[in-house]
Amino acid sequence: MRQAHGPYRTDARMKDATLVTVAGRDPEHQHGAVNPPVYHASTILFPTVAALEAARPRHGVTYGRYGTPTTFALEEAIAKLEGGHRSIVLGSGKTAITSMLLALLRTGDHLLMVDTVYAPTRHFCTGTLARFGIETTFYDPLLGGGIADLIRPNTRLVFTESPGSLTFEMQDTPAIAWAAHAKGCLVVMDNTWASPLYCKPFQLGVDISVQAVTKYIGGHSDLMMGVATCTEAAYDRVWRGMLEVAAAPAPDDCYLALRGLRTLSARLERHQRSAVEVAEWLASRPEVGRVLYPALPSDPGHAIWKRDFLGASGLFGIVLSPCTKQAAAAMLDHLELFGMGWSWGGYESLLIPTHPETCRTATPWSADAITLRIHVGLEDPGDLIRDLEAGFARLRAAA
Repeated sequence: MRQAHGPYRTDARMKDATLVTVAGRDPEHQHGAVNPPVYHASTILFPTVAALEAARPRHGVTYGRYGTPTTFALEEAIAKLEGGHRSIVLGSGKTAITSMLLALLRTGDHLLMVDTVYAPTRHFCTGTLARFGIETTFYDPLLGGGIADLIRPNTRLVFTESPGSLTFEMQDTPAIAWAAHAKGCLVVMDNTWASPLYCKPFQLGVDISVQAVTKYIGGHSDLMMGVATCTEAAYDRVWRGMLEVAAAPAPDDCYLALRGLRTLSARLERHQRSAVEVAEWLASRPEVGRVLYPALPSDPGHAIWKRDFLGASGLFGIVLSPCTKQAAAAMLDHLELFGMGWSWGGYESLLIPTHPETCRTATPWSADAITLRIHVGLEDPGDLIRDLEAGFARLRAAA
């Protein structure tokens, strides 16, 4: 990983709002260009046999599959923001997660996976890992230090995601990390919800942080990418394993991710401010039984969120008061500002029904009420509230 030069040398005193704008930039060595150029390259030429044979993929530009200077600028910036040793970017968040798991686990190993994990991660554990003879135990996200009771002699990894997908339970990550490390296990955290700005996983004891760059870092709903950031002790093994089964993303995508990164601080501040306003309004509505958002003081995970996180993103859940599926569909089908789509983290607002009861084994979720997942984008929150209010009117009319 290359260090920035000239006026953009970073140090520990820099605030994140500054770091997010300067990390990974080297205009002095790019003819003064503000942004790192897009390098399209597969073959890299070397001047001598000695230089060719001395080339090492992690120490410079050697072959396009390992990345180009555009790739390395993005990896440097993300590692700086998360506080890790080095990062590895790949073609999607799922690719980063699955290749990381394959890098660290082998036949006969045991994995502890949080029960509220992102559904594609669960499916990879019950499908591919199971076929490879790797056993997964799904555990209660609220277990905390009690995770020690589930660790076996062959347990190699504990995977966390805080808050959890769809239902947004907060995990006591420091307690989990302490218990896992005491028994020789590595700890991974999916940090997509908070991004590198609002959660610092390595300060919580995590060994590897994974994220879908697709979401907040990309920020514009036009990019697929994932990243794994590692401690120095974990990096070599993860890097080797991940790049055996995957490759660096296209340099154009790395450029888009870098461009998104520069505005991350400003966008997340707006996402959080608007999300809190919308969440508080939803909590006051009779059509809503419960809001699942750790940033609200009423949320069961609020104390952990306040202790471990620096902010909240725009993604949270809603449990509707009892109603029919037809009534919920009447609300959703005609919203003007909330789209229905599977991703989130872009500038636009989204609202979809979810079914957490279908993807739990350790912690059953009651299916008595309809749950929704909302992403509050960058629109004016008053306009979003008016759209939701009209939706609730349709829900009541259809009830």
